[in-house]
Amino acid sequence: MKKLIIGMSGADGVCLGVRLLELLKQIEDVETHLVMTPSAEKNLLIEGDKTPDEVRALADFVYESDDMAATIASGSFVTEGMLIVPCSMKSLAALTSGYTDNLLQRAADVCMKENRKIVLVPREMPLGRVHLRNLLAANELGCTIVPPVLTFYNKPQSIQDHIDHILGKALMQFGINLPNFKAWKGVQNG
Repeated sequence: MKKLIIGMSGADGVCLGVRLLELLKQIEDVETHLVMTPSAEKNLLIEGDKTPDEVRALADFVYESDDMAATIASGSFVTEGMLIVPCSMKSLAALTSGYTDNLLQRAADVCMKENRKIVLVPREMPLGRVHLRNLLAANELGCTIVPPVLTFYNKPQSIQDHIDHILGKALMQFGINLPNFKAWKGVQNG
């Protein structure tokens, strides 16, 4: 059983985190541990069609953002790592500076200190110098950055296809392959 921590911070694009949970719910050998910041919950109400309670129901385990005594706040709780989807620039800055004011930040800090995989799906556009510096710093600290950029070789027919492809790329980092993911196969000559 793979245990994954899913962090949803207060950036635009909470639909990405919701869809991630929906996809992972369909995979039997993955256990999800969700922590949402209060800003993520607000964004769900602004952007989404699901309430915070409906999103919580998609996860196997749910933790409050201020519960610094939760299991995911300890390195003794072994996981594959963490995905922060979406990752706000505030959460990114906290991660790169070692600042842990909430459980999402603490869980990411624990994954870093335990050398566990962290995948960030940052949401901001355009990216300023501070954002770019923090993304580079996160990568240098071992995080994988999967920006939610569009791809076309997979011949997407909808926004949902784009979202699923982005999340498929993020999950590949954990050895999880989505059934309908269309990887680049190269060009056959002749």
